[in-house]
Amino acid sequence: MNSNKGFIFDLDGVIVDTANYHFLAWRKLANNLGFDITEAQNEKLKGVSRVRSLEQILEWGNVSLSQDEFMEQMALKNDNYLTYISTMDSTAILPGVSRAIDHLVENNIPVALGSASKNARSILERTGLYHKFNTVVDGNDVNKAKPNPEVFLIAASKLKVEPSNCVVFEDSQAGVKAANTANMISIGIGDKKVLGEAQHVFPNFDEIDTEFINKLLKV
Repeated sequence: MNSNKGFIFDLDGVIVDTANYHFLAWRKLANNLGFDITEAQNEKLKGVSRVRSLEQILEWGNVSLSQDEFMEQMALKNDNYLTYISTMDSTAILPGVSRAIDHLVENNIPVALGSASKNARSILERTGLYHKFNTVVDGNDVNKAKPNPEVFLIAASKLKVEPSNCVVFEDSQAGVKAANTANMISIGIGDKKVLGEAQHVFPNFDEIDTEFINKLLKV
């Protein structure tokens, strides 16, 4: 199948669900600082960089830290998160995702990861998906967090595909806004009430069949 399209996948909440691991790690950090955060607050951290997430959490807790303390807390959070994800394997891949990726790979459609996570590569390796991606752009490669479209624009450049010919799968409002700002086709994965700005929304990849993907290739 010949196509000038490129497909970009977010990681957390799209390929694997690490949101709960992030929540546990952020909650442990907050508890150590003397306050608590809720799952509803954690939802607001989806697609947001680690630095901005910690800034937001400190605002919620009305806590101030020195720069050194801030960096120390970020490192501690990441250590806790890595402990939680250290047992991940292919069973952590969300339903329907492997089928969609395999369909693209089998048809020689370039595939990229575009994620704010600085642990994206290790997660892809643990789940056995790393070799299926033509390129990976993660939190180590960007300076601006979503909703800035930098991560997706870098991915498009590395795929050698025009942004307007890229399709993005995202589960966060910030990610959908980033894709739209980049003039890409945005596919929301999750609640339509939350991701209403996306051009298409599906509750999960089980609802996305190869016929829909083939239609995207022809747009």
